[in-house]
Formats: sequence, C-alpha cells, structure tokens
Amino acid sequence: MTSRRSAMGLFAIGLAALVWPAGRAPALDYPTRPIRFVVGYPPGGATDILARLVGQRLSERLGQQLVIENKPGAGNNIGTESVVNAAPDGYTVLLVNPANYINASLYTNLKFDFIRDIAPVASFNRVPNVMTVAPDVPAKTVAEFIAYVKANPGKVNMASSGNGTSVHLSGELFMAMSGAKMVHVPYRGAAPAITDMLSNRVQVIFDNMPSIIGHIAPGGLRALAVTTATRSPQMPDVPAVAETVPGYEASALFGMGAPKKTPAEIIEKLNKEVNAVLAEPEIRKRLVELGGEPLIGTPEAFGAMISAETEKWEKVVRFSGAKVE
Repeated sequence: MTSRRSAMGLFAIGLAALVWPAGRAPALDYPTRPIRFVVGYPPGGATDILARLVGQRLSERLGQQLVIENKPGAGNNIGTESVVNAAPDGYTVLLVNPANYINASLYTNLKFDFIRDIAPVASFNRVPNVMTVAPDVPAKTVAEFIAYVKANPGKVNMASSGNGTSVHLSGELFMAMSGAKMVHVPYRGAAPAITDMLSNRVQVIFDNMPSIIGHIAPGGLRALAVTTATRSPQMPDVPAVAETVPGYEASALFGMGAPKKTPAEIIEKLNKEVNAVLAEPEIRKRLVELGGEPLIGTPEAFGAMISAETEKWEKVVRFSGAKVE
C-alpha cells in the first residue's frame, strides 16, 4: 500500500515533468555541467582578459566551470554565429562586444541578426577609447586639434586597428560631429598603428584604453580626451570629447548573451550571479583598471543598451561608407 509521503513524492515528480519538459531542467538545478563562454577573439587581448576575469569568479559562484572558448575570425562573426546556432540550454554563452553592434550594418551577408538571435543576459562594463595624438602634433586640446585639422585639409592621418572596428568608427563619429575631416589609415591591429603613431607617420588614433594607455607619457603619445560621455576614473585629468563636441559618445560596451530561446529562469540566474560578481570590490577595482566601472542591471536594460548601440553605429557606418562583404 502506498504511503501518503510516497504518494506526495510521486505527485511532485509528475508536476515537475509538466512544468519542466524533457531536456529542460529547473533553474534551481542549473548548471549541472561546464558552460562554454565563447569569445570571438584570440587569447590575450582585452576582450579575452575581461571574459576570463568575470568567468573565473562566475565559475566559483555557480559551482561549474565556465570554459573560455576562443573562436576568432570574420571580425567576431564566427564566434557569434556559433552561439546563435548552439542549443538554447544555458550551456553556451557569448562575450558580447562592440563588434556585435557594428557588424549588424557593416557586413552585408551575415547569416544571423544579432538583436533577433541573441538574448541579452547581463552587461559587464563600458570601456572608453582614448583620442590620442602623435608627439609632433601641436594641439593640446580637442578644440585646438579640430582647428589644426581644418587648417591642414588632407594632411592629418587618422590611424585605426582596421576598417569597421570601434577604433575606426569612433574616429568617423568624431569627424561627423566636429566637421574635422581626416584621412583614415587602417592597420592590421593596434600595435602597428601605435608604432607609426610614435614615429609621427600618422597623427591621431581613437584606440581602446587598455591598448593605448601604456604608450601615453611625457614626450610620447598625448591623450587629448576619452570617448565616454564623462571622464574615466582611470584618467580623471583627461577630459571627455563631449566637453568640446556636445553629444559625442563612443564607448565599448561589453556583456554576456545567450541563444535566443534560452529559458528565462536560466537567464535570470546568470544575470543575478554576474551582478553579484560585478559588485565584488576586487572585481570592480580590476574593471576600473581595465577602463570602465561595472554596469549592474537587468537583462532588459542590457538589451536596451544593445539596441541603442546598434542604432548609433549604423548611422556612423553609413556616414563612413564602410562595408564588408
């Protein structure tokens, strides 16, 4: 004869089967195995460092390892597409970065729609680029630089780490909003661009803060401004471009995304745990050192930021005329 306790246990199991269909575990049990954290760039860069910083602490909090999987290529699109096509079970997530917003309009033949196919999970931080000039450039302020460019039409070269990168389009946005037209010189990465900056072959770059900050020194490269809407705690004495060009803002927004149909309770759990990691004093300190304070918020808030960034960069891509087949 079945006891009352056994009967209640069987009822609970049956109810769980109705609430959580086969193949979908309740969020309380998630995760039960390692999670793939896809980064669309090679190991060692600023994006990879950020993923490993957050991923390590998230692994400890979740009790399962977040395995960083570097999938570089096609301007971040290979890694993104692998997540779009992954099972929406919470065991594959994406390091969302500026290329995701830019590529939506830069590439003409993407096999996915980032906003449609990736669910926002949590924002991490915003990192400024730094408007930096070569040693021989006489301008000491953004206003002086704009005047210098306008007084020397066709003679001021703007370096970037490649066509369509956030470094390139931050400069294009500056040209669009200031009227200071420069000649774009794309390089294969920031390192050779900085080498030519130091040799005065090119005059300005809007490079990512972690990449450029070590080269800014007396007698070397000179920072004129940061590209976030307000000053950076990493460089408090350097003004924001917006202090001279009102409304200018070109930061690198980072976060985590997942395949679109990932269960809401899994996204909510990941969001809660990511926010807890970002709130830790040591993590906050390290994020500030990397150029941006933590952005603690909901998946919906991150989704709104993604939409705004995508819309903004689409306008800049149109202005610049940049396209990648």
